[in-house]
Amino acid sequence: MNAMPRAARQLGYAGILPQALCAIYAFDGGKWQWTAQAIAFGYAALIFSFLGGVWWGIGISRQDAPRWIFGCAVMPSLLALAAYAPWILGWEWPGPSLVAVGVLLMVSPLVDSLIGGIDAGWLALRLQLSLGLGGLTTFIGYLALLG
Repeated sequence: MNAMPRAARQLGYAGILPQALCAIYAFDGGKWQWTAQAIAFGYAALIFSFLGGVWWGIGISRQDAPRWIFGCAVMPSLLALAAYAPWILGWEWPGPSLVAVGVLLMVSPLVDSLIGGIDAGWLALRLQLSLGLGGLTTFIGYLALLG
């Protein structure tokens, strides 16, 4: 991973901090618990949608990109929106939605692997960041389900 720009690694890891803070507040169970859960969902959904943009950019910039990449690139935004729908409709939220987006984040590096031709350092960083953010998001979701 030494080939990765230092700023990419540092800012990537720093991107997990908002979710870690939300996990602390969600675990605490105090007056900020629900707010922390809502922020955690919003942040995870935004990052998941961002990954779709990364895949779209790969598809646009590489002649050898798989043809399915554009369909896959729009899925994160649509899935995040679907996970947001229970809140809008007054159904159980945010626990199931947090767990869904968390799991999707954790499996998202599989798409990078299937695209092929992606730097091993990038794949390693993506795996770490996705497991970190996805794991924290899933943890917050389970706390919400228990709560």
